Amino acid sequence: MTLKKKTTKTSSRRKLVTILDPKSPIAEQYRTVRTNIQFSSVDQELKTIMVTSSGPGEGKSTTAANLAVVFAQLGKKVLIVDADLRKPTVHHTFGINTHIGFSTVLTKQADLTSAIVKTEEKDLYVLPSGPIPPNPSELLSSKSMEQFIADVKTVFDYIIFDTPPLLAVADPQILANQCDGAILVVYSEKTVREHAVKGKEMLENVKSKLLGVVLNHKELQKNDYYYYYGNK
Repeated sequence: MTLKKKTTKTSSRRKLVTILDPKSPIAEQYRTVRTNIQFSSVDQELKTIMVTSSGPGEGKSTTAANLAVVFAQLGKKVLIVDADLRKPTVHHTFGINTHIGFSTVLTKQADLTSAIVKTEEKDLYVLPSGPIPPNPSELLSSKSMEQFIADVKTVFDYIIFDTPPLLAVADPQILANQCDGAILVVYSEKTVREHAVKGKEMLENVKSKLLGVVLNHKELQKNDYYYYYGNK
């Protein structure tokens, strides 16, 4: 597959600290998460990773985007997919349009090559959501989705899916069953403990491999900065 390259501009709507300030303590925390993910899969190939949360506004989309960046900074070919086919945001993060994307690829209205966008960051590509479909859950559980995953695995080293919150819709559970691993994002002093536990149980119920939990917006007592992943 030959990908069409398109230059994009980083949007200020969501802070991609790993691009804007790669030497910052926050960017270093993302690299630590990246390393932990790599060590979690020593005996198993790990290419498809979904990032989710129990509820909205907990930083999953910012986490997914910054993780995609730090994997690309290793020289790995990375695709971030906006799999939130209800309230997509990845196109805002990277400043691209969403006229074609994930939904149009799954419905065979566009081919993968034309839908994927090359970012300014070397080795980092984006597949925006595309138009919001009337049947997101059905699309994610379709044969077309199985073929999509098989296709992107032949092109990219890592594919990171930004998904809806677990407690909102069934979509992330459907996708979790198809990915090699999942990351659960929780927001310090905002995420309800019971909701986080429920989200973890929902991933376990579909036999998803939980790679770990990212604690977002946690103040570190011994430092003068915040463990901050950006505003919505």
